[in-house]
Amino acid sequence: MNRKRPLPSRPLPKCTSIAQTAPWASADVDLETPATSVMTDLTQIKAATIAPEIPLRQVEAYMSLLGVHMLFVVDEAPYIAGLITSTDLHGGRPQQAQSRTGSRYDDLLVRDVMTSRDEIDAIDLLELQGARVTNVVATLKERGRNHLLVIDSVPGASTRVRGVISRSQVERQLGESIDVVDMACCFASMVRMLA
Repeated sequence: MNRKRPLPSRPLPKCTSIAQTAPWASADVDLETPATSVMTDLTQIKAATIAPEIPLRQVEAYMSLLGVHMLFVVDEAPYIAGLITSTDLHGGRPQQAQSRTGSRYDDLLVRDVMTSRDEIDAIDLLELQGARVTNVVATLKERGRNHLLVIDSVPGASTRVRGVISRSQVERQLGESIDVVDMACCFASMVRMLA
C-alpha cells in the first residue's frame, strides 16, 4: 500500500448502528470474595448517563439499548443531579408525579421521577476495599436498594462516583438471588393504608 495514499471511504448506509461494548466479563464469586470483585469500576467502564429533561417514554428504550437498569442523571457534566432506575419507571414514582403535577405520563420527564442527589447515599471505596461480598449483600438488604454507589476522593479534586454495585450483577456472580425489600415502596404502601 502506498503510505501517502488516502484511505478509501464510502457513505454510511441508512440503517447504520453503533457498535456496543461487550458485556463486562464477571467472575464467579462467593460471600468471602473481596467486595471490589462485584463493583463496576467507572474508570474502566463508561457510566451510562441521561439528561433530566428527557421524556420518560424514551428512558426505558435507552436503558434497554445500553443493557442497564440505572442511569446517572447529569445536568451539568460531569456533575450528578440524581439517578433513575427501571424500578423508578415501573414503581409508584410516575403516578406520584402525575398526581403532584397534574401531568399525563407522556408529559413526564426524568427530573419528575428521578432520585435526586441529596437522597442518595454512597459507600467509600476505602471501606469497600476492606470488605467482602457478604458485606455488600448485607448493605443491599439493609438499604432496600438494587444499586449501591461507590465514591472516592481524588486529592485536590472533588468527590467522584468511582463505581456501581448492582444487585443483579452480584446475583449473577454469586449464582443465587438476593431478597431485597424496596423500602420506598413499602413506605408508600403504609402511607396509602393509613390514609
